[in-house]
Amino acid sequence: MKFKAINKNTEFIRGYRKGISTVSPLVVTYVLKNRYGFTRIGITASKKVGCAVKRNRARRVIREAVRSLNLDMSQNYDIIFVARSKTARAKSYEVAPLIEKRLTDAGVINA
Repeated sequence: MKFKAINKNTEFIRGYRKGISTVSPLVVTYVLKNRYGFTRIGITASKKVGCAVKRNRARRVIREAVRSLNLDMSQNYDIIFVARSKTARAKSYEVAPLIEKRLTDAGVINA
């Protein structure tokens, strides 16, 4: 499933400041309502995660975990996932249940 992406730094900053955050050992999730009529996803990894290879792997793991959840894209949310240092060593099937729990807690996914 294709996602609309959050690409601009100002949109990430708005998500960090106004969004509801939930934390797990592998991923930090920020959820914020938007006015676009569809869900947008942003995935980021800081240099604390490691070198470029590890940051790219962490983003790929999160992207595949989100893809496996089959989110309803008709809702109006901006969702930002921030990789943590352990994410690069994890598998997508280990990250998916954590992301699903965080999105359920935030009200994006109906239980």
